Amino acid sequence: MSRMTALHWKLVVDAADPHAQAAFWAQALGYLVEDNSALVERVLAAGQAPEEATIEVDGRRAWRDLIAVRHPDDPFDEATGIGAGRRLLFQRVPEAKTVKNRLHLDVHAAAGRREAETARLEALGARILRQVSEPGGTWTVLADPEGNEFCVQ
Repeated sequence: MSRMTALHWKLVVDAADPHAQAAFWAQALGYLVEDNSALVERVLAAGQAPEEATIEVDGRRAWRDLIAVRHPDDPFDEATGIGAGRRLLFQRVPEAKTVKNRLHLDVHAAAGRREAETARLEALGARILRQVSEPGGTWTVLADPEGNEFCVQ
């Protein structure tokens, strides 16, 4: 039996404001917001996308409806700015979040730092939903600025 090659993946998150979500999660995780400006400029110059599909963010051209954050130690394509490792991609959708997530992130704080990490994330715009203490562990459930649940352990 042959062994399957591990696949590259990214987690895609629906958002009302992809750039605000990317800014929050980049700060929350210590990730980098991808700089896709060279790719955007090439696509625009080739006439493959309209100007209305872009915005300026932090002095750089970006896609209006898509932006990703990536782990700073992971590889990325310098020509496009697209990461080839751990990434979260935020995409604009018209509908608001209405129910509990079926998938969420667990953020692992250093030993003894859960409360401090929770406070840091609150200062970035997260809000505490509840504290959980079970035989299997203790964690804090938070919501990001658009209401997506995540945990700090």
